Amino acid sequence: MTERERPRSLLTVTAGSRAHRLLRAGALVAGIAVAVGIPFNSSAVLNGELTLVMVYAVAALGLNLLVGYGGQISLGHGAFFAVGAYTAGALLAKTDVPYPLAVPAAGLVAFLLGLAFGVPALRLRGLYLALVTLALAVAVGPVIKRAEPLTGGVSGLAVPQPAVPSWLAVDADQWLYLLCLAVTGVMALLAANLSRGSLGRTLVAIRDGERAARTYGVDAARVKALLFAWSAAFAGVGGALFAYALGFVAPESFTLALSFTFLGAIVVGGLGSVAGAVLGSLFVVFVPQYAGDVNQALTGVIYGGTLIAVIYLLPGGAAGVARRFRRRLVEVVEPPPPGAAPRPDSPLPDPHPDPDPQRGDPDAVPTTGSPAGRSDAAGRSLRP
Repeated sequence: MTERERPRSLLTVTAGSRAHRLLRAGALVAGIAVAVGIPFNSSAVLNGELTLVMVYAVAALGLNLLVGYGGQISLGHGAFFAVGAYTAGALLAKTDVPYPLAVPAAGLVAFLLGLAFGVPALRLRGLYLALVTLALAVAVGPVIKRAEPLTGGVSGLAVPQPAVPSWLAVDADQWLYLLCLAVTGVMALLAANLSRGSLGRTLVAIRDGERAARTYGVDAARVKALLFAWSAAFAGVGGALFAYALGFVAPESFTLALSFTFLGAIVVGGLGSVAGAVLGSLFVVFVPQYAGDVNQALTGVIYGGTLIAVIYLLPGGAAGVARRFRRRLVEVVEPPPPGAAPRPDSPLPDPHPDPDPQRGDPDAVPTTGSPAGRSDAAGRSLRP
């Protein structure tokens, strides 16, 4: 599509300008206001479903860092999700650790496990790495069942849910929603900073050309190990929120299908997008429920067909559709580089600029003895 054929936006702003910053701040404030106001205008069932969306979104954020920016496929993030859930559940059920500390503890344990698993897997890539992580997801269930003193075995583990503060007049479902919303916001901000900072640029360089990145001095092995560890930490935090939201964890909650659910969420939402993790989590939570309402016996068929249709019709994911819609409303253009041609709406340059002292006045008459003072005829006579 050419520049003339492209539909014009309602508003055009320059990136980094005051208008751009105000628009971003206004959109952020409006989004936070809507998200905070949802639990006070919906039922307890819907609040629980939206809480599960945010739980999955945190885990999907970490997987999106690994797949969307690092270009590595993992089918074992359900295992790190389970580790985070059981870490937080065991701390709350068997110790006196306050529940705000159980979330970072779960993320730290998952980070260390991801680092320990990521270092030996550095030589693997593509389908080989996917198969190794798949084995991790398959093995986590039997390990949980056999660690009965810590995990409760096949009977599961009851997890005390965070109590509503006495100074806050909200219901339990509303408090869980707001708590998960706060943690999800922090993790989304962390994911955005990781992806847009030096780590994100390094990941993109390794993904697009690992050999070229190494030529420029990038330690690809170290970056990949840290990326896998950070991705596992996000899944661990999501698992801790899962234990908070349900109040009970059991091995049946962490099957192999959970890892595929996270992978489907980032593909539907859009790879390499923070907002895509949230949009994809909405899809994997609500679409199966609506498919069950249509026909309980064909829930899997309807859900699978819808998933295939969305991937085929929206190759860029739901985040790509959101970006195109935003561009129809507001177009953000980069500022012109120094020395570039002025824009049509910019002021015209001075038609009589001051002469450059280094080059001299262009209107000055050159002397006859200088090379510049030779006539064209004399110059032509010197040519062979």
